Amino acid sequence: MEATPPSDHAHELAVSLRLAVGRIARTLRQAHAVGDQTLSEVSVISRLDRDGPMSPTVLAGLERVRPQAMATTLAGLEARGLVGRRPDATDGRRQLISLTEQGLHFLTDRRSASLDRLTAAVGASLDADEQRRLLETMPLLERIAEQL
Repeated sequence: MEATPPSDHAHELAVSLRLAVGRIARTLRQAHAVGDQTLSEVSVISRLDRDGPMSPTVLAGLERVRPQAMATTLAGLEARGLVGRRPDATDGRRQLISLTEQGLHFLTDRRSASLDRLTAAVGASLDADEQRRLLETMPLLERIAEQL
């Protein structure tokens, strides 16, 4: 089956979509209180929640940082009690990093704050008809996300 050629508007839509989604994601990621976790720390916590325990080396590779940088990030998270270490059951020389209960609570609270902020922005900037129209486009956005 041949791929359908893009329409005349596909490129323009892609550019606009990337800019808008990027701005929304960046703003939500950067909205944190002074003394809160860094973006790198939040990324590590989110990955551990999504993918489960893993070694610092694997985590560094997935996060695309050097092992030394990951060691610094993990030390900060461990000091706050957000992640923990345990020996790998299959290789006792290797450590596995996992999310602690406190780390999970932090992540849940942060996600709730982001959702509250996004909800407020939608309510303040879109009227009821615009909200309905945006809601109707969500399946289209999901289809695009599945193709990436």
